[in-house]
Amino acid sequence: MTTILGIESSCDETAAAVVVDGHTILSNVIATQIDLHARYGGVFPELASRAHVEAISAVVDQSMTDAGVSYDKLDAIAVTRGPGLVGSLLVGVNYAKGLALATGKPLMGINHLEGHVYSLWLSEPYREIRFPVLLLIVSGGHTELLLMTDHGKYERLGGTLDDAAGEAFDKVGRMLGLPFPGGPNIERAAKMGNPTAFKFPRSKRDESYDFSFSGLKTAVMREATVPHMGADGKKRGPEKNPKVRSDVSVNDVAASFQDALVGALVEKTVRAAKEYNVTEILIAGGVSANGVLRQRLRAESELPVRYPPLNLCTDNGAMIAAAGYFRFEAGLRSDLDLDVQPMWPLTSDTYAT
Repeated sequence: MTTILGIESSCDETAAAVVVDGHTILSNVIATQIDLHARYGGVFPELASRAHVEAISAVVDQSMTDAGVSYDKLDAIAVTRGPGLVGSLLVGVNYAKGLALATGKPLMGINHLEGHVYSLWLSEPYREIRFPVLLLIVSGGHTELLLMTDHGKYERLGGTLDDAAGEAFDKVGRMLGLPFPGGPNIERAAKMGNPTAFKFPRSKRDESYDFSFSGLKTAVMREATVPHMGADGKKRGPEKNPKVRSDVSVNDVAASFQDALVGALVEKTVRAAKEYNVTEILIAGGVSANGVLRQRLRAESELPVRYPPLNLCTDNGAMIAAAGYFRFEAGLRSDLDLDVQPMWPLTSDTYAT
């Protein structure tokens, strides 16, 4: 039995968890900062790092208490090293270094994206995954399409060239006057809207597996918000702080936007799954909680589609501990002088050094 403590602080959740053998959760504690950042319509990096400093000790202590495990029973400590906000990452990494030094336990710096991948190994009941699989990682900061051929073996097929899917949800949600975070609130509004009311553009309709959502975001702004009028009375484009036009239904805009974004994700994911002859499709990250995305992928793919439980879609310590388990079993360790990696792509050579 291998017991790993996982610590996550890459963005706006301070989280810690204890996981056994990569798939059994003994504890999973999360201190969210949603209310703190809601007034800004997005994550305020400096406030995020300060909140991590205030919360991390209590969160880690609570995770150990809930698990009923003492530090001497741990096999290793895993912590998110990147990608993410540099100030937030530093809080988690430095805390984990201190714990490793104090307890004498091995330390492992984990790629945040790989953490999301291994949230799929935490579903109950546990079911082994057969490789190769196709991974769609969709969150506030990332939209990645990857081929996974074994543990630690990844090939990047494509990704976003600008806004991530979750980022687009947040920005459009703010345009529509919906609360932060945008994803769940747009999905809620879309249930009462008409997804064909607006014909918004789809992301990069070409043969690549790349995505682009900035054009979709701009189209929503131009179609649904009040234009800025110049001194000469001519339209000068959208206002700096746009407001929805009085003749436009927020629900219809939300439904049409969601339909366009999800449609782009589904089309390229299903096509890649066929081309690379995978056994199943795995989706992870905060946007994987979207019910329309889950439903459309299941409906349009002939392959099984797997996604995490809703409570493991957003950032959490359990996914970092699960990823840490497979790194630990492979004999990989990190030095105590490891530094954060705010920009850290997930590839097969991620852990080569």
